[in-house]
Amino acid sequence: MTEIPTGISLSMIAGIPSQYGLYSGIMGGITYVIFGGCKDINVGPTSLMSVFVRSKVAVMGPQGALAITLLSGISILMAGILRLGFLVDFFSFPVASGFTTAAAISIATSQLRQLFGITGTSPDGFIDEWKSFIGDIGKVRMWDSLLGCASVLFLIGLRELRKFGSLKNKPEWSKNRNILSKVIFYFCLSGNALAVITGISIAYIAEQYYNSTPLILAGQVDGGLPTFSLPPFSITWNNTYFNFSDILSEYGSLLVFCPLIAILEHIAIVKAFSKGKLVDPTQEMLALGIANVTSSFVQSMPVTGSFTRSTVNNASGVRTTMAGLITSCGIIIALALFSGIFKYIPKTTLAAVIIVAMFYLCHLSVIGVLWRTKKLDLIPFFVAVISCLLLSLEYGIIIGTGANLLFVLYESARPKLYFDKTFIRDQMVYLVCLKGSLHFPSAEYIRYKILKQCQEEKSTVIVDGEFVRTMDATTANSFKHLLEDFEVRNIKLMFWNFNKSVTDICTGDNKVLIEHFKNGALEDLVEEYRSFNNDNNGCSHFSTVIQTRTRFKYELLHYHCL
Repeated sequence: MTEIPTGISLSMIAGIPSQYGLYSGIMGGITYVIFGGCKDINVGPTSLMSVFVRSKVAVMGPQGALAITLLSGISILMAGILRLGFLVDFFSFPVASGFTTAAAISIATSQLRQLFGITGTSPDGFIDEWKSFIGDIGKVRMWDSLLGCASVLFLIGLRELRKFGSLKNKPEWSKNRNILSKVIFYFCLSGNALAVITGISIAYIAEQYYNSTPLILAGQVDGGLPTFSLPPFSITWNNTYFNFSDILSEYGSLLVFCPLIAILEHIAIVKAFSKGKLVDPTQEMLALGIANVTSSFVQSMPVTGSFTRSTVNNASGVRTTMAGLITSCGIIIALALFSGIFKYIPKTTLAAVIIVAMFYLCHLSVIGVLWRTKKLDLIPFFVAVISCLLLSLEYGIIIGTGANLLFVLYESARPKLYFDKTFIRDQMVYLVCLKGSLHFPSAEYIRYKILKQCQEEKSTVIVDGEFVRTMDATTANSFKHLLEDFEVRNIKLMFWNFNKSVTDICTGDNKVLIEHFKNGALEDLVEEYRSFNNDNNGCSHFSTVIQTRTRFKYELLHYHCL
């Protein structure tokens, strides 16, 4: 009851005949029973997959959608075999949320014309779609608009009402109240189907009894089962011939991003419903790849895990992946027996179903979360949203990820340094604390900061490496240059508390640094200072001061959550 109207709606987004949306829900459920590992997942068409193929369908027709299904399936299957699941780790939470939000806004915008009954072809692109909608505002049809807006309000109302329903019996409630809670839940759960059935009823009554068609209808949906055949390796559309090489060239970057987003979406949903169980990304990618490959043989567009329908599965209390097989069988029965009534579905009702689904898919609440946690993460979020809307989803996610990686690189290039200093018998002693992993972008920065802060001649500089986890050769080489700079200024340099692996990196090719690396307790520093200063009184004073300063340093480090 959820997947059938959703499948027809998503085929509208992709710009392909309605039956293709239904065909897309068949093989995913059948194959996931065998190869999948999450009982709640519903594998089928999704809004993101539909919007990805929309621009290519306009060029190559419905056959183009079938070709990308096969190619995506092969790519996902190979990624699973090669264990490339780690690639999804490069998409951070802000970027993924921004991408999903932008996709939801873009999809909802594309349905505005259908919602208000405006005929004509919708242009591609977020800005162009709004321009077209505003320019054709005078073509709004009254009955389509009334039914569409009423459907939107009805679906939102059911979404909010669902909060008061539950399938679980609560002991503090009476028996009648628990029964009512279940009735509310199931009633709200079937919201999409109820909206579609209402639209069908209105259109059917108007045509049969009043000989009128006040609404724009979805049109004939070809019944019967899809033919099992090879996906197309050449396409002829609008008197244009595309061989296999032309198809690959036409899809371009989509050959990478369509399977990548399918993996990202699917694994994110599996993790959301895993409930503490370990998720095997390799198994899920293999299952998803097989689902797409087999789906391409039954005239399907690309498929992946659907969050909305998986939520329905979870809320309905499914126990095994057999739920997907039952759903697939239900779609097959509908195609075989009930396809005739689908032609009465008003397009405005389908648009309402999509718009409400996209409204709840927007991650606008993430803005508040990022504001309360780390405000800088709002930048990659908004960069991803704006880029996806103004350019395209593929370029948007690249730019958003790039913006996020710039912050990671900046933090790598600008590690935390803490400085402390004290006078001992008219001689300056500096304590420099380093934090984190030190790599080549930070090498010159660390050297510059230490040289700038520690300028007193005939002083001692102690570089504390207790919190340095690893280092590369470039940073190690900069330490050698730092030693040379300090020798010119007659400043003694000492590296203290570095772990053995870091010490080995620094001294592997710079033997001159070996005598400057000291490990152990503070007494070792006292002895080192004694031999350097040759002043026992000063040494005693140094011991007291450096221990006091070190306690202060640790308090400071803990305060900064190191």
